[in-house]
Amino acid sequence: MKRRDFLKRVVPVTALPFMVNGPPLRAYGRSPFLEALVGAGLSTDKVLVLVQLGGGNDGINTVIPLDQLSAYNNQRGNIAIPESSLLKLTDATGLHPSMTGMKELYDNGKLTIVQGVSYPNPNLSHFRATDIWLSASNSNEFLSDGWVGRYLHSEFPSYPDGFPNEVMPDPLAIQIGAVTSLAFYASGRSMGIPIQNPDTFYQLVNGFSQGESGSAPNSPAGKELSYIRSVWVQSQQYAVQVKDAADRAAEQRTYPSPNPLADQLKIVARLIAGGLKTRVYVVNLGGFDTHSAQVVSGNPLLGTHATLLQRLSDALLAFQNDLVHLGIEDRVVGMTFSEFGRRVFSNASVGTDHGTAAPMFIFGKHVNGVPNGIIGFNPRLDDLTNGNLKMQFDFRSIYASILRQWFGVGESDLRTILLRDFQTLPIIKSVPTSVDSSFGLPSEYQLYQNYPNPFNPSTTISFDLPSETSVQLKVYDMMGREVAALVNGRLHAGHHRVQFDASSGFASGAYVYYLKAGSFSDRKRMLFVK
Repeated sequence: MKRRDFLKRVVPVTALPFMVNGPPLRAYGRSPFLEALVGAGLSTDKVLVLVQLGGGNDGINTVIPLDQLSAYNNQRGNIAIPESSLLKLTDATGLHPSMTGMKELYDNGKLTIVQGVSYPNPNLSHFRATDIWLSASNSNEFLSDGWVGRYLHSEFPSYPDGFPNEVMPDPLAIQIGAVTSLAFYASGRSMGIPIQNPDTFYQLVNGFSQGESGSAPNSPAGKELSYIRSVWVQSQQYAVQVKDAADRAAEQRTYPSPNPLADQLKIVARLIAGGLKTRVYVVNLGGFDTHSAQVVSGNPLLGTHATLLQRLSDALLAFQNDLVHLGIEDRVVGMTFSEFGRRVFSNASVGTDHGTAAPMFIFGKHVNGVPNGIIGFNPRLDDLTNGNLKMQFDFRSIYASILRQWFGVGESDLRTILLRDFQTLPIIKSVPTSVDSSFGLPSEYQLYQNYPNPFNPSTTISFDLPSETSVQLKVYDMMGREVAALVNGRLHAGHHRVQFDASSGFASGAYVYYLKAGSFSDRKRMLFVK
């Protein structure tokens, strides 16, 4: 086996401890000019946080169908939540009473529920079902790479060669966990790195590390060990970036404790606030395989499931409030997923067995919340397939919606990432721009000089789009550092206008605004004078 192949196979699946005394990496400004030189992919400051609920969450006791309470009580009488205790979202739908935090997010327009999510011919094995969700495969396909990895590979096709670099010095994706998720793999390599657990992270931040010492034996195995160590030391440049980002973050809000999910999300918020350019984070909360003792017998408000849902709910609310406090709420969208739901009928052990469809939660400032915060209808408890709920939406439709609406992935790339076409759902709000349709549709792409120019403190940037496309509009200072992301998403054809306000924290001087729309790109200067 070649050393390069050996490294790709062995190193990515190992949770290597971070070192903080590796060679420093110079943090040059990220500008369109540098991006063009090193091929850093489509620039974006958007972040996706994936919350994996391991074990198969019981969606029927999570999002309760108030319009079918008679069937609900008959089919799962020993675990049914009393109507008087439910958190009412609409006349037809309620949440488990432990989910007060997520109820608050929903009421504030920061939580969307997608009902009945599954895929054709679902598999009820934990391992196989998890692989299907992480790889975005059909139930009869066996893939060795994941949907996140394919997305990141489309943006950074040369990774890991030449990385970290001046334009992308940070990890592309991070998982809080001992082993890199299958979701991160593409072309036989991991596009992300693991941080083994919160303790490992805080050892890193506080300057403690452990590594291998001593010389390797003079043997074929020893030579390979020496090679792995040398590459491992090189990889610790990422540890420098992670630690620097953690050190830069402002003081955070309080998170609930003890709560393992909250511990992980607190790290994620700290790294985002510290300026890390990582695009995707994965965190985990296990224990949802509730075959028995899902509730306390005789008191369905208590038990394993109630505890897990409270941890989930409290952690997401604390995370969202921390994002607001840190001033980074605009950049983050999150999504929960579990490998499957549970059967409609409860069992004699006060639990539920492996099922099929279940709800998914998407959270953040930019999701389509109330009054359109529930996509789909309550699953029919009287219209089942082998005792299981029927699918309304393929889980890959949610992936497609987020990739397109949040990261601005084009249709052809979307098809490559998800391997086939899927419908998109109205999950993310449209990008806030104004459109002037009084002159008809433009015939070509055009970026105009801002007006007024010079300006104080705000100015208008206008551009034309002859067709719907993915658009990014960013502002850079003269050192090439990104200072504002004004647009990141798909826009309809038309004449668009965007306001840029420099009243908060901007120094007088020249700036460059840069437009990328499909294959078109252009930049212009503007002058801010206080």
